[in-house]
Amino acid sequence: MSNLEALREKKIAVLMGGISSEREISLLSGKAVLASLQRSGYGAVAIDAGRDLPERLKEERIEVAFIALHGRWGEDGTVQGLLEMMAIPYTGSGVLASALAMDKCVGKLLLMGLDIPTPAYKICHSAAEADYPLPFVVKPAREGSTVGISIVRREHERDGAIRTAFEYDRKLLIEHYVQGREITVGVVNGTALPIVEVKPKSGFYDYTAKYTKGMTEYLVPAELDAASAAKARDEALTIWRHFELEGSARIDMMLEREVPLVIDINTSPGMTETSLVPKAWGHLGKSFDQLVEEILRGAALKA
Repeated sequence: MSNLEALREKKIAVLMGGISSEREISLLSGKAVLASLQRSGYGAVAIDAGRDLPERLKEERIEVAFIALHGRWGEDGTVQGLLEMMAIPYTGSGVLASALAMDKCVGKLLLMGLDIPTPAYKICHSAAEADYPLPFVVKPAREGSTVGISIVRREHERDGAIRTAFEYDRKLLIEHYVQGREITVGVVNGTALPIVEVKPKSGFYDYTAKYTKGMTEYLVPAELDAASAAKARDEALTIWRHFELEGSARIDMMLEREVPLVIDINTSPGMTETSLVPKAWGHLGKSFDQLVEEILRGAALKA
């Protein structure tokens, strides 16, 4: 019996929702994953990952967890640590990898140590430290889905953007704004997927552009020269290895004079059928259900 076949006899919880600012997106991912697992014959149930998660896991006698959570308390190592303590195998990256990738400031330090190109930056713990040349992007250190992020192009925009970002975290990343094309490289179980180019109609891939139908165009595969494409894939796989990522991940980049600069690492990317990793996976001629099973395979290996 294969590892995946053995999981058909186990009760699988799809962890979704949660208490982060990305709750609504996580519910969409979770529902898509749940439907996929049930179509494929797995005994899967939904659990909304609130503060009572340990009790729910015990009550439901959960044997395996498929993590479809985004943001804090789900993508940052906290739920992974809980599952480790409860000896429940789970999908995706482990505690350390999840925590490292979630913290944009710590992630920057590691990228620099790996000599991976990334925009110039500054880490700020107070508004007084936010003296950085325009234009720049300000980001809360530990949020996703562009929550709390602003582009500051003019001096009068600085204070408001810093104030907004501090509403979400006590530590900020200020990053040189790269005016260029945005691409993303999905990686599933160590294999890089076709590169996707993201073209928001507003010019900025913010929360609205991400989640409003028709606001963004996606090109799969991205129209890149061979050298740039190879470099983007190499950077993504280097990050995969050194951050010790598992399951599914997405590495976001900006192109500056065709040089890919890494701007974000996602260890639990969106899993609706129109999300970026599923889009890239689908370009290979494979189904969403096959992607869900491939991610589940990681939990099977831990079982």
